[in-house]
Amino acid sequence: MKSAQIREAFLKYFEEQGHTRVASSSLVPGNDPTLLFTNAGMVQFKDTFLGQDSRPYVRATSSQRCVRAGGKHNDLENVGYTARHHTFFEMLGNFSFGDYFKREAIRFAWQFLTEVLQLPAERLWVTVHISDDEAADIWLKEVGVSADRFSRLDEDNFWQMGDTGPCGPSSEIFYDHGEDVPGGPPGSENDDLDRYIEIWNLVFMQFERSADGELHPLPKPSVDTGMGLERIAAVMQGVHSNYEIDLFQALLKAAGEVVGCTDTEEKSLRVIADHIRSCSFLIADGVMPSNEGRGFVLRRIIRRAVRHGHKLGHQEIFFHKLVAALVEQMGEAYPELREKQSIIEGALRKEEEQFAKTLDKGLALLDDALESLEGTEVPGELVFTLHDTYGFPTDLTQDIARERGLTLDMAGYEEAMNAQRERARAAGKFKQDYSGNIELEGTTEFLGYDNTDAAGKVLAIIKDGEQVDRLEEGESGAIVLDRTPFYAESGGQVGDSGYLQAGDTRFEVSDCTKLGGHHLHQGKLLAGSIALGDQVVAEVAGDVRQSTALNHSATHLLHAALRKVLGEHVTQKGSLVDSERLRFDFSHPEAVTAKQLRAIEALVNNQIRANTAVETEETDIETAKAKGAMALFGEKYGDTVRVLSMGERSDAGTFSVELCGGTHVARTGDIGLLRIVGESGIASGQRRIEAVTGAHALAMFDQAQQRLDHASALLKARPENLGDKVEQLLASNRKLEKELAQLKTRLASGAGGDLTSQAVEVDGVKVLAASIDGADPKSLRDLADQMKNKLGSGIVLLAAPGEEKVALIAAVTKDLTGRLAAGDLMRFAAGELGGKGGGRPDMAQGGGTDLQALPGVLKSVPEWVKSNIK
Repeated sequence: MKSAQIREAFLKYFEEQGHTRVASSSLVPGNDPTLLFTNAGMVQFKDTFLGQDSRPYVRATSSQRCVRAGGKHNDLENVGYTARHHTFFEMLGNFSFGDYFKREAIRFAWQFLTEVLQLPAERLWVTVHISDDEAADIWLKEVGVSADRFSRLDEDNFWQMGDTGPCGPSSEIFYDHGEDVPGGPPGSENDDLDRYIEIWNLVFMQFERSADGELHPLPKPSVDTGMGLERIAAVMQGVHSNYEIDLFQALLKAAGEVVGCTDTEEKSLRVIADHIRSCSFLIADGVMPSNEGRGFVLRRIIRRAVRHGHKLGHQEIFFHKLVAALVEQMGEAYPELREKQSIIEGALRKEEEQFAKTLDKGLALLDDALESLEGTEVPGELVFTLHDTYGFPTDLTQDIARERGLTLDMAGYEEAMNAQRERARAAGKFKQDYSGNIELEGTTEFLGYDNTDAAGKVLAIIKDGEQVDRLEEGESGAIVLDRTPFYAESGGQVGDSGYLQAGDTRFEVSDCTKLGGHHLHQGKLLAGSIALGDQVVAEVAGDVRQSTALNHSATHLLHAALRKVLGEHVTQKGSLVDSERLRFDFSHPEAVTAKQLRAIEALVNNQIRANTAVETEETDIETAKAKGAMALFGEKYGDTVRVLSMGERSDAGTFSVELCGGTHVARTGDIGLLRIVGESGIASGQRRIEAVTGAHALAMFDQAQQRLDHASALLKARPENLGDKVEQLLASNRKLEKELAQLKTRLASGAGGDLTSQAVEVDGVKVLAASIDGADPKSLRDLADQMKNKLGSGIVLLAAPGEEKVALIAAVTKDLTGRLAAGDLMRFAAGELGGKGGGRPDMAQGGGTDLQALPGVLKSVPEWVKSNIK
């Protein structure tokens, strides 16, 4: 059976057993900051198992794409060198949420393996937890598994989600590859998991582990199973290694054709074939190469694949060419792979090109450092600089050092890395932390969607991280109310500002943040005093709130416009919305062109002019997603979410539908106008757009008009003819610059007419060192070429002194470059003048700032040549 046939047979079988077929979730776990990547089939059902999410079904089956290449589950360095380690794999699973339990789960697994796949029972080995007599009886007495192929294990057969929470025993099914393969059965002394391969794990979640370690029976025990598609495919196709299955053989063949390697057992080729899967699927799910988090792991996988291509002797860019072969193999099961093929190829190509530059820079720096290295240990600070500044992988530095018989100072590297982490942590501490020893009950009721002022009762007062009973005039702190119109900072929108007032008491609120379910009004007491239990009137600065709302609503329209112009791969990576402007970060592999920016801006302004009503609705998360609402990766949503819809309706739906708890305009026309003021890259694969709206956008247009009028007056042109006038001036300027360069060249040539007579012989070699007044670097290079031609064979150093520095050119005829390099001469001369330089063996350039030393340096050149020529 082909891999695709096994996948479909599994899902179809469990559908026939009453399971709902659920699509694979993204590799970026939604609502789970504890995981770097989706690494198991149960991840998308985690909240369901915890009782925090309800589904319209109690049985489910899926084929989940998984990545294990970072965090706790990280086998990256083993990939390609073992038969079954992968960065990407597919997990087949069936799940019960309080419905069936051990008996049905065991029966389903055995029936699928022995009847659907027709595996011989005598090749299967079963394990259970040592305490699980119930599962043991089902296997031995009801299913009829031979006691000779059955064992009880301890920790290997007990699963838990964490130190606390759902947990329970598990039952594993192994396939025996036969006596020809060394190794013993599970639990034996020579169990190396090579002859007996685990193919299916049945987890029986029946306990809740409390903080004291006690196990308490769950009211609704559940089932979570997982079977690796690659492993069962190897069994069904009669091979021992996962790399021998049909899917990998096709990728290995494609990779071999690209890099010029025909040996499909070559480890480097296996690395490439494995890595194209994880990289492509991660990019399809919105992850782009970067220097942090998921993007850093992706970058590391890409660069590892490229390095293995280099190890096979292939120096050209190649990795992105394998996406087509992957799409051919897996595009039918995962349509998003085919839909985003061009985006994946573009992102991989760009990263390969960037890595090529990184390798060149890093290798040059490393080579220079190793030339002057004292001893056999590469300093940790250098290893860190290569990694941090140049993106040079530490393991690659290790490889190069090993080849040269050197070691790395990893202790020094870790010290430098820790120092950087401390600097990052210190830089992040820019807001006062009120979360110390604060314990608050209840929640703050938010009234700000409909009001900008409201009465509230003081529930708590926080000063210097501690709860106090009152604040006096001049003191700063945070006030917690039972109800408030103040929006607390979240979702990229800044917190409201304003005042809390009662009689003579006036507390200025400079910011509002959240602590659990409470709003903290942070600021300073300007007058009077404020105490626990006081009634105050909370008044939001309405003009600031309105300007912020304009920008926040415009952000939603901008997000939708970006996806329509650039593609569905665009996902929000961050935002900042205040009363002055908006900032929106998003995933995109390249700079947004001026034409695209104009199209995006026009789309947003079209929606603003349409002046449609902005609608909000509170519902559950699944209903919201069914309506097309976008949920942001990494955001945690409660049972009830707020769906924000804005813009015109069409057959494709409303222009923008997102989950958002922020404050917004009533109609899109309230925004008035949006103007994009900047677009930039903030990390590899991530872009940033900054924009203004409303009065700020109008002010920007006014300033632009003033600058246009000023320029028109200076150039004596009408605004509509300004472009033509500027082009004329630029053409005239280019002509004058060209004429000036020609004059300088002729001047230098004239000055150099008799220079050859100044050449001296040093051990039979002609050496010319001279100063040329009025020459620029280009004319100096031309003159150096002329002098080489006139000398026929010789060494030349020319200097062009300016007002503050000296330009230098060194040239060596080709017959002498083996004896002395122009770069070495340049480093000597520039160094003597307080500067630096370098270049090729036949031509180098540089400069210095010590003009007074120039005559002496030129005079010393013949003696230096005599001492250094070979």
